[in-house]
Amino acid sequence: QVQLVESGGGLVQAGGSLRLSCAASLRTFSNRAMGWFRQAPGKEREFVAAISWSGGSTSYTDSVKGRFTISRDNAKNTVYLQMNSLKPEDTAVYYCAADRIFMRSKVTATSTEYSYWGQGTQVTVSS
Repeated sequence: QVQLVESGGGLVQAGGSLRLSCAASLRTFSNRAMGWFRQAPGKEREFVAAISWSGGSTSYTDSVKGRFTISRDNAKNTVYLQMNSLKPEDTAVYYCAADRIFMRSKVTATSTEYSYWGQGTQVTVSS
């Protein structure tokens, strides 16, 4: 069955770094854009970053630009989120997701456009 499994979360001090990984058991992984979303307690799920199916384009929410980098390795069916200069406001459960559309021309930040979701990994940034 289809599985997306996030890993790499944990507790880190403000200013530190973490790298999240999402391993996808998905036959069409290389044909789909991938995204990262996060949800903090009491808040709605929000878009963080996305990368096109080819890896040729990326998109980030303003609050993480310059700090986070999304990348993918299609040979390994894995997408990554490198998070630097972490802030307490980054504390959330982070989810990876696969676009429902093959080879979309541009990445989307809309959660309803993603069909497959991982279970999430907790990131906690202490002050």
